[in-house]
Amino acid sequence: MVSEVRQWASPMDFLTQVRPDVPVLFFDPGVLQRTAKRFLQRFPGMVTYAVKANPAPEILDNLVAAGVRAFDVASPAEMTAVRRALPAARLHYHNPVRSRTEIAMAREHGIASWSVDRQAEYDKLADLSAGSEIAVRLKLPVSGAAYDFGTKFGATPDEAVALLRATRARGHVPAMTFHPGTQCADGAPWARYIAVCAEVAQAAGVRLARLNVGGGFAAHRSGIAPDLEAVFAEISGATATAFGAMPPPLCCEPGRAMVAEAVQLALRIKALDPESVTLNDGVYGALGEWRDLPAGDRIAVFAPTGQRRSGALRERVVFGPTCDSVDRLPHPLPLPRDSAEDDYLLFDAMGAYAQALVTGFNGYGARRVVTLNGAPSSG
Repeated sequence: MVSEVRQWASPMDFLTQVRPDVPVLFFDPGVLQRTAKRFLQRFPGMVTYAVKANPAPEILDNLVAAGVRAFDVASPAEMTAVRRALPAARLHYHNPVRSRTEIAMAREHGIASWSVDRQAEYDKLADLSAGSEIAVRLKLPVSGAAYDFGTKFGATPDEAVALLRATRARGHVPAMTFHPGTQCADGAPWARYIAVCAEVAQAAGVRLARLNVGGGFAAHRSGIAPDLEAVFAEISGATATAFGAMPPPLCCEPGRAMVAEAVQLALRIKALDPESVTLNDGVYGALGEWRDLPAGDRIAVFAPTGQRRSGALRERVVFGPTCDSVDRLPHPLPLPRDSAEDDYLLFDAMGAYAQALVTGFNGYGARRVVTLNGAPSSG
């Protein structure tokens, strides 16, 4: 990614003066730091940022400036990125499937918490010293998420009981973790998981040193903004109900909800007709995740002069710029009828995964990052 040195007042300030023909990501440090402080001040436990959502240096630096001291890392590359931003950061390696080489590299980085979801993967950690924190990852068939992480990761309740008993037998510190799924609009998935975690711990005869309630906090992609505080309150209430007077310390790992609002994406119309529009980025770039999630509606269209298009909406098929017929969004987008070639589409809430999923296929993809006049990274 190429970050600009100069800071601009707004996306339209940049677009009307520079009129770029390439995709542009607009990063607002102030928005990111305010969101981070919201989590740090209001979530009832430790906050670990899920680096996979956006590992860009400017993101990590501003999270550190806001007070984030713990990070969920899924690979040695992410560990290295975090150590650059904060050498003393607490690292949770909660990707439960790892090669032996990755495990060796992770140990060099000083991992504070490991996760497991099957005995074979736990056996790879046989050389960990006694007292290492092991978080058993649980999966359940719960609804309420845009897609379910349990299809790939997690132990069933019975398997989790066995893994917790193995953790105690090996002299490790027992913990549990789960991920309720992506874009959870309310606290119900967390409440269900927390209740079962308590049952699993009781069946295993262990007291949890920590309960990591994962990510899944929804970003504001469309409609009314999610009520994070209501989700936090439901997590607290469910924990008290399930564990009683001695609940384990809580931990969360927000990714999408932490960074989404801090970045906007500007794409340009290359061509259009009454039925379709071709943009200068698509599913091989910053819109990669739009293949898997419902389309967002926080999109505005502007003429190169800065005038907002306000005509009646018309649904158009959206194609990306590559020479590949599958480079298209799965659902049409409603765009103003008066949209024209060279107009800009400005997408809100694009801080999560837009940068991380850019492939560079056919030489396209959003790589230019423009910093807006937000709080300085040293703030």
